[in-house]
Amino acid sequence: MTDLVMVLNGPNLNLLGTREPEIYGATTLDDIAAMLHDQGQALGITVDCRQSNHEGHLIDWLHEAGARKALAVILNAGAYTHTSIALRDAIRAVSVPVIEVHLSNPAAREAFRHVSHVSPVAAGVIQGFGAGGYALALDAAARMRQGKN
Repeated sequence: MTDLVMVLNGPNLNLLGTREPEIYGATTLDDIAAMLHDQGQALGITVDCRQSNHEGHLIDWLHEAGARKALAVILNAGAYTHTSIALRDAIRAVSVPVIEVHLSNPAAREAFRHVSHVSPVAAGVIQGFGAGGYALALDAAARMRQGKN
């Protein structure tokens, strides 16, 4: 049996590849999912990728990750990173490590993006490496499984 890593993507990430490619790149969310599925297979990890523009879906999926005893959650909460206390509370409520991922470097962008409600409750944060940040996060999840985090 393989371990499960859930990859949760928040608002507007369904537009990757066309939305502000100068910031977010030309890689689509489907491209990222395919990359992660291949990488997961090589690592013996089942990858479950999801996206929603609705905060409640992300919270429900975090609860599901806890109930399924997922190895980890890779979370790109999009703009909810900077606004959602409910998302922060959901992360704290489940006993699954969450790895926060951002395609761009929020600290190098607008001031309102400098505050993350996710970071203080995340196991780690990867930002500014484009789509490759997801691969780094999956590697980190695999290392946590091996106790090498």
